[in-house]
Amino acid sequence: MTPFTIAHLSDLHCGSPYFVPSLLDRALVEVNELDPDVVIVSGDLTGEGLRGEFQQAAEYLSQIACDRMIVIPGNHDSRNVGYVHFEELFGERRSEVHLDGVSIVAVDSTEPDLDHGVIGRGRYAWIEEQFLEREAFLRIFVLHHHLLPVPGTGRERNVVHDAGDTLECLQRAGVHLVLSGHKHVPYAWRLENLFVVNAGTVSTTRLRGKTKPCYNLIEASPERVTVFRKYPFHSQDAIISFDPRTYEYEKDQSLLGETAHG
Repeated sequence: MTPFTIAHLSDLHCGSPYFVPSLLDRALVEVNELDPDVVIVSGDLTGEGLRGEFQQAAEYLSQIACDRMIVIPGNHDSRNVGYVHFEELFGERRSEVHLDGVSIVAVDSTEPDLDHGVIGRGRYAWIEEQFLEREAFLRIFVLHHHLLPVPGTGRERNVVHDAGDTLECLQRAGVHLVLSGHKHVPYAWRLENLFVVNAGTVSTTRLRGKTKPCYNLIEASPERVTVFRKYPFHSQDAIISFDPRTYEYEKDQSLLGETAHG
C-alpha cells in the first residue's frame, strides 16, 4: 500500500528581510517531485501582512501541483488587517480535508495585531464534530501557534492562550497528530496520546540556535506514521514515528534540541 503523504511547510515570511527566495523555490520543486496527497502551509506567509507580500506568497504557492492544499494564516499575516488579503487570495481561514482514512482540520489561531494565539471555546464543538463524524485511521489538527512551550525558543509568551482546553478538545476528538509552526524551531514529542510536531521556517534565515531552514514530510498508513524533516537542497531525516493504533513511538533524539549549546 502506498503511504498517504503530506508536505507541511510553515513560516515562509515573504517580504521579510530574512526571506531567501532560493530556499522556497527549491522546497517547492522538492514538494512537486514528492507528489503529496495534501500540502499544508501553517501560516506566516508574509512578513507584515501587507498586500504585496500576500500576492508574492500566492504566486509561490500557485507553483505547487497538488489539488488539495490547506493554507491558514499566522500572526504575521494578521498584522495590518492582513486577514482581509488572506481571505481574498486564499479563501477561508479554516480548512478541512477528509481523504483515504485521513482527516485534517485546520483553524486560524491568530488575533489581529497580536502575537499570541487562541482557538476559542466557540470552536471546540465544531472541531470535535469534524473529526468524530468520520472514520479515520489518522486525525490531524493544524494551527499556526504551538500548544506546548518549545525548548530553545526563549521566553515563552506566544503559546495559545486556551492551550489546555484545546488539548482536552483534541483528545476528546481522538486526534493523533498536531502540526504547527510559529517559532521557527522544529520539534516533536508525545503528550499522552497526542503527537505534537512543529515545523521550522522553510525559507528564512531568522533562525534560533543551530536550527536550519526546513519543512516536514509525513508518510502515513494505518500501521505507521512517520514524520521526516527535510532541508531544502539537502537530505531528510525521520524525527518521530508512531503506530496510530497503539501509540508506540520512536523519536530521534539527535535531531532535537538543535537550539542548545554544544
